[in-house]
Amino acid sequence: MGRCYQKIEISCAIDTVWQSLSDFHHMPWANGVVTSITKVGDKKGNELGAQRILNDAFHETLIALNPKEHTFSYSIDDGPGPVAASAVDNYVGVVKLTELTSGTLVEWGSSFDSGNENQVAEFCEPIYNALLNALKTTLEAKS
Repeated sequence: MGRCYQKIEISCAIDTVWQSLSDFHHMPWANGVVTSITKVGDKKGNELGAQRILNDAFHETLIALNPKEHTFSYSIDDGPGPVAASAVDNYVGVVKLTELTSGTLVEWGSSFDSGNENQVAEFCEPIYNALLNALKTTLEAKS
């Protein structure tokens, strides 16, 4: 089983960070990284089973949401290159927030099955890093 992982500390309260991340269909904080979000189906962004297409390429489904634990999980059902449905199975991404005295730790990781685990990690980790940096930049600019 392959894994990807990135983290960042953001000097904002955990509830502020959670409010930005907890709607699966709403990612204005990712400007420049996410260029388009298409909502698929009738589920709201905080309902299990909510689906989206990011950047006309990543087909994702919200599979877990726990506001008390400040965490959510999603699957990638199809995507480009190494995360295409034909190249990877059981892709589950997890975003977890942890309260710190100086703000919030945001962890973004995933697990998956693939014959090319290194390619998947090399593809996904820079995306996680870009998303986390965009989140930090956006939220810290507001505080």
